[in-house]
Amino acid sequence: MKKKLILLTNDDGIEAEGINALYKVFSQEKNYDVRVIAPQFERSAVGHGITVFDPIWVKKEFRNGKFYGFVVNGTPADCVKLYNELIGEKPDLLVSGINRGSNIGENIIYSGTVSAATEGICNDIPSIAVSLDSYIDTDYSFAAKFSKKISDLVFKNNGLPPKMLLNINIPDLPEHKIKGIKITRQSDARFKDFFLKRTDPRGRDYYWMDGEFVEITHCNDSDYCAVRDGYVSITPIHYDMTDYSKLEFLKEWEIKLDG
Repeated sequence: MKKKLILLTNDDGIEAEGINALYKVFSQEKNYDVRVIAPQFERSAVGHGITVFDPIWVKKEFRNGKFYGFVVNGTPADCVKLYNELIGEKPDLLVSGINRGSNIGENIIYSGTVSAATEGICNDIPSIAVSLDSYIDTDYSFAAKFSKKISDLVFKNNGLPPKMLLNINIPDLPEHKIKGIKITRQSDARFKDFFLKRTDPRGRDYYWMDGEFVEITHCNDSDYCAVRDGYVSITPIHYDMTDYSKLEFLKEWEIKLDG
């Protein structure tokens, strides 16, 4: 039986603990052929940006004398776009992560982790994005194990619906303290931004963004509240941004070329 080809990528860079944890778990599965294509450096919050006006260089990464994967000086979406040139065939599944920090609420539109998975479904590759709700050094072992469990289920259920990815967020808790799994919607939680104004040694002003995460409305099975309450959140998302509920509203304007 032909092995399933798994492509691992992220936005935290090829040296990140999260992608290394995924590699360790997935490479132990005899039925999986694991490939890594990841950015050279951290590219968090670059969204679905791609490199257009500059060349993208690629080099091979080795660990303990063994080929590990490809390093790309581009964005997470660039890494996915290069899959055919670098591995020569379409992956059976793309796993993006494990991200350091959650990707929930409005953060999804900025996330390089989710955007890599979105680029996957743009190329008809079943894709999942995995994030851990922690910004400090933490244990990625459960998140990696759970990622493989979901991947196994994807294959058991003959893939995912076209143009839909799974956005998975895992609370930063010991495995025995995680309460369960919730299928969630994207919340409207977001960062309330503020900027710290400072002055550099040459007397020039600069601004450093900071903020706090806030929820705008009630939970109602949202990703934000599931993770906050100790549950793994799994949200099916897609890139069709059409607001279908407002099509009739706009048609009522009766917009005409002649004014």
